[in-house]
Amino acid sequence: MFMLNIQGNNLTTVTEFFLLGFQGSQSLRILMFCLFLVLYGGTLFGNLLIITLVSISKNLHTPMYFFISQLSINDIILITDIAPNMLYIILNNGGAITFIGCIAQFYFFSTSEAFECFILTVMSYDRYVAICNPLRYTSIMTTAYCMKLSITCWLVGFSIILIDILTISRLHFCGPNIIDHFFCDLLPFQEMSCSDISILRLEIFFLSIISVIIPTIIIISSYSNIVFTVLKIPSNTGRQKAFSTCSSHLTVVSIFYWTMFSVYVFPTKVESFSINKILSLLYTVFTPFINPIIYSLRNKDIRKSINKAIKKQRTYVT
Repeated sequence: MFMLNIQGNNLTTVTEFFLLGFQGSQSLRILMFCLFLVLYGGTLFGNLLIITLVSISKNLHTPMYFFISQLSINDIILITDIAPNMLYIILNNGGAITFIGCIAQFYFFSTSEAFECFILTVMSYDRYVAICNPLRYTSIMTTAYCMKLSITCWLVGFSIILIDILTISRLHFCGPNIIDHFFCDLLPFQEMSCSDISILRLEIFFLSIISVIIPTIIIISSYSNIVFTVLKIPSNTGRQKAFSTCSSHLTVVSIFYWTMFSVYVFPTKVESFSINKILSLLYTVFTPFINPIIYSLRNKDIRKSINKAIKKQRTYVT
């Protein structure tokens, strides 16, 4: 089941891990498999639909929908990194993964999480400019500027996580090599390592400031200014319209950051691995699934584009 590499000085280095996933009866695991398979398929369909509609519909060629499409791309990467192996583990009541495979999964997972922190921050800035400085919105949020913001988020996300990956790849893991989780996460790496992880913890601290704390401060600052600006609008209709453009974003931000802070920033010893796995499901499986629903599928512009695409397809068929 487990691969071990015997080195000098009687040091046994783990080269393969065993993910326990969700232990339980076969009927329960089959039920979970069906549920997560539906969520995976729904996530792919919903996010691909958003990406396609934003690409082909001229009325969706705005900064807000461009950033939503980038979030959809990230959601597809995230759930594809986690779900297929998780489904395999559930069916087999656990499964082995190589050290390189574990590192690769953790890299793409961490990059996706970092990118989501950055893109949610950019989206809050977009709403800030739209509401607090509407006359200059089109001149500030140009297509070129939006592209630069998106590319920067991707590049920074892929780059900063490499620092942790390089440090983790140099660690020695001498057992136990059983991970009580459904994917390769940061905490099991720290707990299983028999090397000094003080440098890794220091890197995590500084990277969390860049990827979590600073974006959180920017989002709070943006929405504080938005609230003050909206409260100055004299009509109730105007205030409701302004707040409605932010409600979806705030919902996703609240879910995403609450789970992130619960698991990584303020973890407690009281929490069991089961609770951590449930919280992890929220931002690895459920958030990518509900993002298209919360952000776009209930949006009138998206519905209009869907109806237009269906009518066009029917006309083409007939």
